[in-house]
Amino acid sequence: MDQEYKVSELEVTAIASLPAIKRALELQRLDMRWESKAEWVWATRNFDDKQLLAAAEYAVRQKWYDIAIATADNTKQLHDFSLRYPTPYRDLFRAAALNEGVDEAWIYGLVRQESRFMHYAKSGVGAAGLMQVMPATAKWAAKRMGLDSYKQELIHDINTNVGIGTYYMRYTLELLNGQSVLATAAYNAGPSRAKRWLASEPMESAIYIETIPFAETRSYVQKVMANAQMYAPRLGKSALSMKSRLGYIAGVTQPEVVISDNENE
Repeated sequence: MDQEYKVSELEVTAIASLPAIKRALELQRLDMRWESKAEWVWATRNFDDKQLLAAAEYAVRQKWYDIAIATADNTKQLHDFSLRYPTPYRDLFRAAALNEGVDEAWIYGLVRQESRFMHYAKSGVGAAGLMQVMPATAKWAAKRMGLDSYKQELIHDINTNVGIGTYYMRYTLELLNGQSVLATAAYNAGPSRAKRWLASEPMESAIYIETIPFAETRSYVQKVMANAQMYAPRLGKSALSMKSRLGYIAGVTQPEVVISDNENE
């Protein structure tokens, strides 16, 4: 039977003292990221649920959030959803949400999917930082935001990355009539594609998601919105049903003009 479980300090200390865990952390500190993750996976391969949660808690304390999430996700019966859905950078994300007028739970849901809260994350196509912003998108957004001193290397600055990423979230949200499912699809695949996938008649957003032809984007939208649903109560937000969070999407009665073909892809 599944149940919530909070680890003790003794359990965390026991994990931290293991030689393999120490090796993994030292490799991480040396920026040997692939090797550190491989060592961590090997070290935790036979852990029971309590040990996995203690290891996840220890990883959070080391600000190794992607490993913490992956480790906590591996439990079978005992769970700690604060480890699966951590809330680092709370002041930064709260301020960004207020500044751009977007849902903080949506920001957390998107960042958990994009980078697992690892600020140095970089994709194979060049997307960078917590919000995995593409260089071209960052340059475009920075100009619109009036960031005259913006340079490409600033995409790796945490504050700049989050500022640009949340600006782009608001941009896609406004462009797509305040519909967060469409905006999430746009963040991943570009606004023009999100609009192109609209049906002629109104539909529930859950149905729209299932019709997205790109498997990557379809899965991405599902995960971001599910993440946001989990984060809302953790952030003290009003609880909504998933159906209410997803909402409905208006149909397209005539071709729509995309304001910009700039796409964060």
